[in-house]
Parts: sequence; structure tokens; C-alpha cells
Amino acid sequence: MARKIPEIPAASLADIAFMLLIFFLVTTTMDVDSGLERRLPPMPPEEQPEDDMPPIKERNVFVVLVNANNQLLVEGEITRVDDLREKAKEFMANPYDNENLPEKTPKEVAYFGQVGITKGVISLRNDVGTQYGTYIAVQNELVGAINDLREELAKQKFGKSYEKLDKDQQDAIKEIYPSRISEAEPKKVGGN
Repeated sequence: MARKIPEIPAASLADIAFMLLIFFLVTTTMDVDSGLERRLPPMPPEEQPEDDMPPIKERNVFVVLVNANNQLLVEGEITRVDDLREKAKEFMANPYDNENLPEKTPKEVAYFGQVGITKGVISLRNDVGTQYGTYIAVQNELVGAINDLREELAKQKFGKSYEKLDKDQQDAIKEIYPSRISEAEPKKVGGN
């Protein structure tokens, strides 16, 4: 009498494969792409000629250049990325109305009354050879400077974090410390 070879049960094989798939989907971490959140300014009215734009005074522009060697030149001085945030904060806040820092325009702001609003603009230009990591680090420091100023003002005025304020309070603080970062097209600014 010949022995019959037992069959391998295949019905549970699909179940096992499915469970392994779920296991790997749940336990695998996905790298999130880092990027920059930017909101473009509104287009000027079509009837407004380009010549009609008032010139920006030199004292109102904070110039940041990054060369191909990933070195920073901030307002004509070589600077480390770690020092950029404090310099940008000082520029945007201009707490003592220094004549070398941006002008302020008096304006009525909700919750604050009459306040001097800075005319400061941060101008960033990268070299075409700047490494992406340096570019992101510089952007983070500049945006972080404005966010720090907003956070400090929120805690000083309202006693709580900027994120915990209602929309009207946040808008008032944004009016005092606007995010004005102008990014020029990359070009050769030095280095290799």
C-alpha cells in the first residue's frame, strides 16, 4: 500500500502574509520631508506702476548672504548660523530706536494701542552652490527669530504662549512683528 503525501495547508498562508504586512506597516517609520512654509504676498494692484513703489531705505534691510562654502555674511560681517537668530531679533525689534536699525511707523493695534511697527525687511540671498542643509538652517533661524519675538510679546502682554492665543490676539502680534523675509534668486556670491 502506498503512503499518501500530506498536503501543506495554504489557507492560513494568506492570513500570515496579511498579518506580516500589517506588522511592517505599523512598525515602520516614515521620514517626513522637511520644507518651508511660505505665504506669498498679495499681488499689487494692476493699475499701480512699478515706479510708484517707495524705495526701501538701507537701514530697513537686513542683508544675509550665504556663499558656496556655506559661510554667512550678515550686514557685512562674517557670522555663524548660531548667532543669526539673535541678530535678526535685534534688527526686527529695534527696542531702543537705534538709527542703524529699521524705522518704525506709529500705528493703532488692537490690544496694544499706539505701537511702532517696524519697516524692517530681511533679505536673504544664497549662492547656487550653497548646501541645502545650510539653506534650511538659515531659513529656520530667520523664521525662528520672528517667532521668538512673537512668543516673547505674547507672554509679556497676555501671560501665555503665542500658540494658545485666540486668532485676534495672534493677528495683533503679527501686525507688530510681521514676517518679512525676501528671498532673492540664488547666484554666485562668493566661495567656490
